[in-house]
Amino acid sequence: MQPDADRPVIDLRFELDVDTSTVTGTEKVRFSPDLSTDELVFRLTANQPLSVAAGSSIEVGDVTGDDVADVVYEPAGAAESTQGGLLVVRLRAELQAGQSTEVSIEFELALGTGTFDRFGYDAQTSWWGTGHPLLAWEPGQGWLRDPLVDTLGETATSPAAETTMSVVAPAGRTVLMTGGAVQVSDDGQRTRWESSSPAARDVSVAVGDFMMAEGSVGDTRLIVGAPDEDPGQLLDRTSAALAAMEGYFGEFPFDTLSIARLGDYGGGIEYPGMILLADGGDVTLTHEIAHMWFYGMVGGNQALDPWLDESFATYAESLITGRPGEPDPALEDGLDVGLPIGEFSSANAYFDTVYGKGSVMLNVARMEAGPPQFDAALRCYLNANAWQIAAPADVETALGELPAALAVLREAGAL
Repeated sequence: MQPDADRPVIDLRFELDVDTSTVTGTEKVRFSPDLSTDELVFRLTANQPLSVAAGSSIEVGDVTGDDVADVVYEPAGAAESTQGGLLVVRLRAELQAGQSTEVSIEFELALGTGTFDRFGYDAQTSWWGTGHPLLAWEPGQGWLRDPLVDTLGETATSPAAETTMSVVAPAGRTVLMTGGAVQVSDDGQRTRWESSSPAARDVSVAVGDFMMAEGSVGDTRLIVGAPDEDPGQLLDRTSAALAAMEGYFGEFPFDTLSIARLGDYGGGIEYPGMILLADGGDVTLTHEIAHMWFYGMVGGNQALDPWLDESFATYAESLITGRPGEPDPALEDGLDVGLPIGEFSSANAYFDTVYGKGSVMLNVARMEAGPPQFDAALRCYLNANAWQIAAPADVETALGELPAALAVLREAGAL
């Protein structure tokens, strides 16, 4: 399935200051809803409490456009010291389905102390993901106002958009970003880098003292940057994991995969065609590559149905690394895999259930249905929902002729 012809068109321009901890940005959006609306809603992810506690935040400046009437902010779980978690742009008149409007948003992003987060900087690298006001529209549903969460999880839902980007950075530093960065100018003090992606739900950027390595797997260009280790080794591991993943899920959904190796802050954070990697292990790397299919290509409501990306990514990781988990203790966990993220009492409960129990559930379902049949059904799910926002009912439809697999998912509370 091709991306929607009426998908949003987004142009992002970032400039990293010489202090390497301040980003000035402009976002231009052309949006055509499939339902009538009199507002635009954007998510201000950097204002979540954990990020603000580390020194990160986003502040919106001028919001302009011929149809803009007013701008308000909603708290939506953001830290009290910020403008809020949601930027709401009120329009002068109701926008009908199929009509379009354009807005321009100026903002400043502060990067906090280097830690496992979407935003940060240290002596070698500055990075940001979801560092701009993120359009919070779900086709067929409308605006989603799920509050920011005070955990490592995310509650964003965003449509695939035709996206162009530019980053201005201090000379001597290399830029990695969604879409594959290309340097287009260098005046000795500042360099300019550009990229484009035909269908990106979100974007990330890393600017650092990277040693670089490039390669390819089929038609996919791989770009790897690492400040303190041999990037060639990371490139080789990425190539092997990506090729193995294609054997299960089909062709890699993006033309380019960029990986920025950060400090050892633990874990990784996925973006369409881009990974912020803060862990050197194969398990994390493989998990984040899996997200290119489960989240990057097939999106989901991360607040309502976090298992649609995290359970599937952990399951995919287990297929490649050979670590499926022990079925009995995991499936005996009393919490349902399909719970919304806000219903978990702790981060441990969330990770144990959605990642652990969810991945074991899918492995057991695969064995019950027969691996060839399950793999074929999952490919049908991916193809049918490519570049859309899926729901659990879409998984149920894809597995409709595999009752043994459906029984496992129902027993685990995913459906």
